[in-house]
Amino acid sequence: IYVPTYTDMLRVAFTFKFNRGKFKDLVSLLAGRNFETRSYEESISEKSFMELKQGLLDFMNESNFKRFVMIIRSAGFITPRMIRSQSAVNASYMLYLKLKDLGFPPEKIEKYVRKWYVLSTLTKRYSSSPESTFDYDIKRMNADFEAFFHDTETAVLSDGFWEAGLIQGLTTSVASSVYFNVFLASQVKANARGFLSKDITVRDMLLNRGDYHHIFPKQYLINNGFHQTQYNQIANYVLMQTEINIKVGKKAPKEYFAILQEQINDKHLRLGNITTKEELQANLDENAIPMEILEMDVNDYDEFLFLRRKLVAEKIKEYYHLL
Repeated sequence: IYVPTYTDMLRVAFTFKFNRGKFKDLVSLLAGRNFETRSYEESISEKSFMELKQGLLDFMNESNFKRFVMIIRSAGFITPRMIRSQSAVNASYMLYLKLKDLGFPPEKIEKYVRKWYVLSTLTKRYSSSPESTFDYDIKRMNADFEAFFHDTETAVLSDGFWEAGLIQGLTTSVASSVYFNVFLASQVKANARGFLSKDITVRDMLLNRGDYHHIFPKQYLINNGFHQTQYNQIANYVLMQTEINIKVGKKAPKEYFAILQEQINDKHLRLGNITTKEELQANLDENAIPMEILEMDVNDYDEFLFLRRKLVAEKIKEYYHLL
């Protein structure tokens, strides 16, 4: 899930060791620039090369690297396609190395690295002017990091973000949305099962190249006049076993849930292997799907999207605070 390039290595090693985020400063330091006197000194050049070398060695240290990857995976990001921002990963590794260098205890390092990665992903912290943001952040990642983290978290993950900004961000048809990938990570972390699955988990499907399917079937919506940006809303996406998706076919939700209700009544398997109301309710909750889906058809599609975005946002918020 983290395959760094040469540039990534330089970025992390330089920022971590020199407390600076702009590559032009690295060039100046290696040339021996004294930023105070604006002169060039050989001693500064030699020292800079030695510090950069140590930073690269720290980056490549097998224990550091594997432990960092383990921390990211422990947050639920278990496949490369779930990683949408290399800069966020670089920043999180930079934070890992910095906190370790500052002597933070392992349990705090794990907590803050997980949260920083998810926070950075959700807010797209490094999507624009990443060098300036790296520079800003590293200057504040010091012994008072916990205060800086709290202030940052309060500023960018306010109630306004959870209750409005995130829900607005979920209004998209881009399947690679960072928000949807964080939701999937939350499902992995919670060991959630796939939609209408009793035993197969989201983790299982992600690791085995599981596909996204539509809760309101794609062809059903096309047949009712919906276009691509409407039926491909990520709020209509779910990880579902292909064999279950095939049986759902082009049916309205209330039609295939009627089949499932018969299955619950007579225990004769027709659609997956859920056989009790409790299992069904738990499955809908795990997948952030409103109970109203049981009676919905095409006329309720917009309402469904609205309700599901709210539930997905709530799941992501709950997941973040438990990291």
